[in-house]
Parts: sequence; C-alpha cells; structure tokens
Amino acid sequence: MKISNSGNSRNGRSGSAGRRRASAAVALGAVLALTATACGDDGGGASGDKGGDGSGKGKITFWDNNGGVRTDVWKEIIADFEKANPDIDVEYVGIASTEYQSKVDTAIQGGGLPDVGGVGAAMLAGFAAQNALEPLDDRLAGSALDGKLNEDMVESLKAAGGGDGTLYSVPTSANNGVLYYRTDLFQKAGLKEPSTWDAFFEAAGKLTDADDNEFGYTIRGGAGSIAQALDAMYGQSGITSFWDAEEKKTTLNDPKNVEALEKYAELFKKTTPAADLNNDFTKMVAQWDSGTIGMLNHNLGSYQDHVKAFGEEKFRGIPQPAGPSGKRVQVSNPVDGLGVFRSSKNKDAAWKFIEFATSHEENSKFNRSAGQVPSNNYAAKDDWISDAEPTKLAAEALTDGSTTIVQLPYYLPDWNTISKADNEPNFQKVLLGKMSAKDFLDTVAEQLNEAQAEWNEQKG
Repeated sequence: MKISNSGNSRNGRSGSAGRRRASAAVALGAVLALTATACGDDGGGASGDKGGDGSGKGKITFWDNNGGVRTDVWKEIIADFEKANPDIDVEYVGIASTEYQSKVDTAIQGGGLPDVGGVGAAMLAGFAAQNALEPLDDRLAGSALDGKLNEDMVESLKAAGGGDGTLYSVPTSANNGVLYYRTDLFQKAGLKEPSTWDAFFEAAGKLTDADDNEFGYTIRGGAGSIAQALDAMYGQSGITSFWDAEEKKTTLNDPKNVEALEKYAELFKKTTPAADLNNDFTKMVAQWDSGTIGMLNHNLGSYQDHVKAFGEEKFRGIPQPAGPSGKRVQVSNPVDGLGVFRSSKNKDAAWKFIEFATSHEENSKFNRSAGQVPSNNYAAKDDWISDAEPTKLAAEALTDGSTTIVQLPYYLPDWNTISKADNEPNFQKVLLGKMSAKDFLDTVAEQLNEAQAEWNEQKG
C-alpha cells in the first residue's frame, strides 16, 4: 500500500452565475447522453476515456473523499484487502472533503483520475453528467453484495445520479444531523435538554459569557456552512418540501425560512465565538472539543472525536430539535459511497476493492470509526450500533415517524457548486450583517429555480 495526501486548493470552479449556468447546461446535456461521448485518448482520465476491465490484478489508485479525517481507518481496510488479495496493490490518496470535487473535476477534464474513489450523493450527479463514472448495476447484481446492502441507500444514490436510475456509486454509509450538547454545562446552568428549538435558543443565550470565553453555541461559517444553515432553517420553519409543486419554484426563500435564517444568523458573535466565521467542520469540531461551548451542530461522523475529548459522561448527541408541534423536520444528509471511474484500466480490481470495503466486517469497521450508519445490512446489526447512542437515536428518529426529511436536489449537476462555493462567501456576509437573509436566500433560490428549469427542459 502506498500512501499520499493531496493539499491542492479549490480551483477550476467559477463563482460567476453566467459561467455556472453554462457549465450546468453542458452537464445536463451530457447526463442525457452518457453513451454518446466519443472514446478519448490513452492519456489516463479524461471523461472520454472508456478505460478497461484489466486483469483484476496489479495496482489501483484510491482517492479518499475525506482524507485526513478517515485516513487511519482506510489504511486498515486497505491493509486487510491487500492481505486477502496479495496480487493487488492499492495506492491511497487522501483528499480533504472541501477540495475533493475540485480535484475530481480537474482530473475529468485534464486526465489523472483514480481507479476508484469516494462518490457521495452530493457530487454524484456532476460527475455522472461528465461521463466520468462506470455504471455498477450489473456488477452489483452479480456480486456477493447483492441483497445485502441497505436498499434505501442504494435507491438514494440511484436517484442522485442524474435521474436515469443508474447506480454509479455503491453506498458505504448514511449520515445524519446531530445536536451535540455538554450535559455537564447544561446541568450546572439548570437547563433542560435542547430537544426543541425554543430550548435550543434559550440555552445558547444562558450558556454564553464571552468575558470568560464561554459560549452557548458554535456556528459553522466556513466551508460547508450552508448545509448546516438549511437544517436550522427548515427545522424551525417546519416546511417539508424543497420545491413548491404548484409554484414550480424552491421553498428556500419562503418568508418562514427567511425568518428562521435571520434568527439563526443572529447567534453569530452574540452566543458564538467570532472565529466561527471561517470555521469548516474540522475547526468547528476541534474548537468545541477543546473549549467550554454548550452546543454543536454536526453529524454522526464527529462522535468519536467528542468521546476522546470528554468521555461519554459530559456530552450527548441527539437528533435535531423538534418544532412546536413535536414534529422534527430536517434536510436530507447525503449517502456516501464508492465509485469506479470510467477511465480506469483495471476496473475488475477496483470493483474487488469496493466489494471488500462494503462487506460485513470492513463496512462495520469503517462505520464504527466514522460513527455512521452502515450500508451493509449485517454490519448494521452489530453490537456497537447500540453502544453509540447518537447513531442509535439517529436510526430511531428516521424510522419512528417523528421526523420528516426535506429531500435536497442532489440530482442537479450544479447543486454542489450552488450550495457551496458559489454562495458560502455571501453567507458569511449574512453573519457579518452585510447582507440580509432575504437577499441571500433570494439569490440562491434564483440560481436553483434556473437550474431546475434547465433540468426539466433537458428531460423534456
């Protein structure tokens, strides 16, 4: 096993709405004509390169879409795989989650794609639209995995692939939003569990003493901030659909969501550290684990970090707060998975790696480390699930009827760009009071309505 890490900065993505619309149109056309692209050269990785099945032996390259955070567990899985398959050598490349889409997009255009890599729902449509992924339906149907994977996760990735029902990524795990809170600080302040939005906002205020560097909440202002804001918006507003079918437009800038975002953004610097403005999830999690901050919104993936920081006695991880009716509304968290890149010259070996990584033992190992819900049905029954309270509570919340999921439009090829790079700087302006919540949501809504209209037009 060879290990390397990528530190490339985000590039190749324009913040310009005009260029974004143009790239979206090209991508939308491509997703409806996946079989029409011509074969490229042998340069290794451009979207026209069809690659080959190979011998099922030799070297393959794996790109981890959460490098640094999941590097250790992937090293373990790769070591297990190479022991079981001594004729295959895996080169591991860890890429930070904030840089992964940019890195893959650049390689699609210029060459150098890996054989296999992380392909989650949020970026799947964009990659598939560029004809970069290998269809995996037939391989899964003829595999020992057939019938052993969570069908909802499989269907989620099929739906995210661009609307043609093709499976381009095999699920590894499902995540869920979690509200972590410091039980010791809540008990000291005489506060009840923040299981409702009213209790959440009350606690954020009462646990803040900025002079003593104590804060009620940490808000995500850097990379990935918009997804967290959407969860808080729809959770408070109670709106249960991302699209208004009658109006044929997004509900994103509905007045109830505008009001909810205003209330959420007002927390910044009032009940949160000022450093939150630029914090991505790793900095946010590290700050919470090392300080005296009452609450943190993240997901199941950071559970083990909190256990290391506090033990299991000083914090809990519960589902997102419920509204006044007792119902919980949250946005969908994308399923993560593994895909084979179409340009691979050794697809058989790449598939063997996916089969192995999503087998019972290895999938359980990965998700126990990540604190997420396994895709392998047998791994999902392992004892550690019950021992990891946030994972157990998340699974219950998603199946007991208490939670409504607002499905985000992962199928739009430009969803990831609109909801991240294009608009994260504007969200920071909202936090700083330099842009209104209404103007921010109107801007994002306009882009999404346009992308959806283009999508509908291309579908006919």
